Amino acid sequence: MGSWTRMAVLLVAVLATATLSTALINELEPGKDWPTRGSVKQPYNQTEALTVPTEAYTSTTELVEETPPNVKDELEEEITILARAAEAGNVKVDYSGAQLWKVSTEKNGVRVILGRLKRRNLISTWAGNQSYVDVLIKPNAMANVTRVFARENISYDIIIDDLQKRINEENPPLDENEIELQDRRGHRMTWKQYHRLEDIHGFLDYLAKTYPKIVSVNTIGKSYEGKDLKILRISDGNPNNKAVFIDGGIHAREWISPATVTYFINQIAENFDEESDDMKQIDWYFLPVVNPDGYEYTHLVDRLWRKNRKPSFTGRQCFGTDLNRNFGYRWGGKGASNNPCSEIFRGSRSFSEPESRAVSEFIKTSVANFSAYLTYHSYGQYLLYPWGYDNAVPPDHKDLDVVGKSIAEAIERAGGSKYSVGSSSGLLYPASGGSDDWVKAQGVKYTFTIELSDTGRYGFILPTTKIEPVARESLAGLRVLASYVSKL
Repeated sequence: MGSWTRMAVLLVAVLATATLSTALINELEPGKDWPTRGSVKQPYNQTEALTVPTEAYTSTTELVEETPPNVKDELEEEITILARAAEAGNVKVDYSGAQLWKVSTEKNGVRVILGRLKRRNLISTWAGNQSYVDVLIKPNAMANVTRVFARENISYDIIIDDLQKRINEENPPLDENEIELQDRRGHRMTWKQYHRLEDIHGFLDYLAKTYPKIVSVNTIGKSYEGKDLKILRISDGNPNNKAVFIDGGIHAREWISPATVTYFINQIAENFDEESDDMKQIDWYFLPVVNPDGYEYTHLVDRLWRKNRKPSFTGRQCFGTDLNRNFGYRWGGKGASNNPCSEIFRGSRSFSEPESRAVSEFIKTSVANFSAYLTYHSYGQYLLYPWGYDNAVPPDHKDLDVVGKSIAEAIERAGGSKYSVGSSSGLLYPASGGSDDWVKAQGVKYTFTIELSDTGRYGFILPTTKIEPVARESLAGLRVLASYVSKL
């Protein structure tokens, strides 16, 4: 196991109690569209063990990782070493020498070969579609993978030749003028930098205090490590309004997602009076960071961490569940792993994680008239509608396709980015347990997963110079969605 892949094990304290919800920050009448205090049940059992048996670690799809038998002892030894190092605060995953390759999969058998390399822990996958896969190559595996590709005549392009160099350049510090502007504004958000969770939550609180007639903030639950799951609502209080739920940051490493969602919040709150009637006649609910533990971990330890940070207790000391495989509609099917060491680990059962459970309980218990749900991810530039669990579509898929294409056209007009539109399973691959499938199954009409820019040049490591262009064109698409919601 290469040293650059080692992950620092953070020792988290077990919380005896958790605050399940908090009062609104401002004095706005909560109204019927917020669940009452304490109504969102969060039965956190922070010491709850996973029930997946060790012998059950078998692949359910070609994409599922399998840990070789010899890895267990090595992993346990590294965990002990890294845990001590993490306590000293001197461990951060270094990706020097790692490369990102775009691999053509149009030739028969390529995906099978990639699956074997992945199971041997020689590569990991980032993104892809029916014709290519972006794969991360470990430096100590470069010679082996290159030899296999040459032998099998597999075509590829090197997209990133040194991943750590790209990471180092991704999020530079603000200049003095920007820092001074932060002080004058009363919050730290700039959209010229990827911000830590404290800045994001401080920004939400600032807006609630500054615009108390239209903005309110509520905490709907806690993450595994006890961080708040904060939702901001923008509403003029009209009881006849439709409602839209937007979230970001389900996957920790997708930094452009919370940045885009907070950009929406800022633009709508600051310019509410100038917005169209379609926008003003919607109650907007925003959860910018669904996975706060993982998000902070990407800033502090491992830039490419994907899952949440809840540990398994199965003998293999692996951390985290993929929250977008943990929702309860068709949970445990294709494209989800029962191996806790996999990046697409589905959890011990549906809604086993406090973060996914909080979102589901909020949506189920709220009397808001949710007509749309958007969940922002990266990357690839896709507008995806259900179903994701298998190659199937809902009865109203033609409506979803029309709206999706209208949103995509607005994005292209505003910023030039071309988004592909289709079902998740049809355009990409089956992935069960997704939040969009679950929300659609609750009867919400317009449900989309939006994979933001880019298409692979930077991948997850999108420079800060791209934040505002990506968010601005995405807002144009959001306004088109509002026009359709208003007609329901």
